[in-house]
Amino acid sequence: MHRVAETVANDPAGCAALTVTGLAERTGTSEATVVRTARLLGYPGYRDLRLALAGLAAQQQSGRAPAITTDIAVDDPIADVVAKLAYDEQQTLADTAAGLDTAQLGAAVAATASARRIDVYGVGASGLVAQDLTQKLLRIGLIAQAHSDPHLAVTNAVQLRSGDVAIAITHSGATGDVIEPLRVAFEHGATTVAITGRPNGAVAQYADHVLTTSTARESELRPAAMSSRTSQLLVVDCLFVGVAQRTYETAAPALAASYEALAHRHRR
Repeated sequence: MHRVAETVANDPAGCAALTVTGLAERTGTSEATVVRTARLLGYPGYRDLRLALAGLAAQQQSGRAPAITTDIAVDDPIADVVAKLAYDEQQTLADTAAGLDTAQLGAAVAATASARRIDVYGVGASGLVAQDLTQKLLRIGLIAQAHSDPHLAVTNAVQLRSGDVAIAITHSGATGDVIEPLRVAFEHGATTVAITGRPNGAVAQYADHVLTTSTARESELRPAAMSSRTSQLLVVDCLFVGVAQRTYETAAPALAASYEALAHRHRR
């Protein structure tokens, strides 16, 4: 941690350009050590430290921080809004990719690819991500349902058994309407997966596999749901592509058939 702190202090501009993996390699430490150092320095995560380093580097060069290192203001020109959002989304995706446990992801892929049935739980912005995942899985011939109604979610979870998969999506890791059906699915023997920004949250106790997303940086005009959705969609895409790879012989024809069935709707 001392090496990480010295490195970012001596070269803020260079470190601001590095992902968490890059900084870990440069300092001869681990990604976890980099994240712990960022938190010790008072930042929620590495992304926030990286933003601060970019601002410091800009101040050293020109005396003021560039627009992309500040929160969106009410009077920002739309061009600055685009630049700030694009930068923040890039950081979110980089942090999520760096922190994603590929062993856990591989296990979740294997279980999903061979599942008799897949239930996905999410509410609010996470519910939109749940729908995105099930739509993808349906296109490659798997039986998947997204549940945003907590009553229906629990009712369906009761029907799950060994060989089925239940996936809970909750950024906070504490959403009761998502945790309850996952608990029921877990107790009935289904393989359970949690996609969350809080791997130590309540949802993890009922998850066989935990896929961690980047911790969202919230501001007045950018609620945490926006950043969390970006990182959740990346994890969902990784999960889906992994499943499509493992089931390619059946997935490819199913996907082609779905394209063909919808093609006439996209022709003049």
